[in-house]
Amino acid sequence: MRIRPLAPAALCAALAAFAPSLHAASVEVKLELPVRARIDLQNRKSVSIAPFLVVSKEGEENVSRLRSMDVQKEFERYLAKLVKRESELKLVEAGAVDFPTYDLDLLAKSRDFWAALGARLGVDLILAGSLDFDIQDRSGYRTEEYVSPYDGRPYYRQVLVEETGFDYDMVIQVYDGKSGEQLYSDNFKDFKKFEGERADPLTGMFENLYSLEDRIVGVFAQRDVETTRILFTD
Repeated sequence: MRIRPLAPAALCAALAAFAPSLHAASVEVKLELPVRARIDLQNRKSVSIAPFLVVSKEGEENVSRLRSMDVQKEFERYLAKLVKRESELKLVEAGAVDFPTYDLDLLAKSRDFWAALGARLGVDLILAGSLDFDIQDRSGYRTEEYVSPYDGRPYYRQVLVEETGFDYDMVIQVYDGKSGEQLYSDNFKDFKKFEGERADPLTGMFENLYSLEDRIVGVFAQRDVETTRILFTD
């Protein structure tokens, strides 16, 4: 027996009749799924934060505006809070560290140095890296449209818009405190723009860090990520 195809109108009617049953047979649920840390935490219980290397700033204005804040200290205080709040690792203060070099690429190969530091501190993991926080004057003239109150016609004019940009660029490295081997390295970047020529640098820096927080935490701690799934009930 030959089956004749439905006409378009009849096909649409059939699908419309079937759609409610499809909708009634499914339900949307929210799930929390665990996401492992980027490094292996098995048998690793303690961590220390070595002083992060601060990349020198260019420009007299940038240096002047950052004079009232310690980028290195503010970041390390922030990172220590994250470790304590988001992980089960015991945090051990590193104190002063005498680096054999300030070149990150060379430090990554200095296994004996990291192993000796890990032995002195008695920790399983060492967090290290570099920071580059840059303030950018984004002020300039913009073209905007306005309607004349005299003839009601649209015109264009140049207006001065004062903006400040904050650019955060960091490298986070993780070393094994026993072998000195580098376990992880990645680059984290964020840019934020604020109205006003003299926006607060500290506020800008922490806005950068808050945007990167989930990625930073994911390096050394397991996280729960919320996701949505469709379950079919019939």
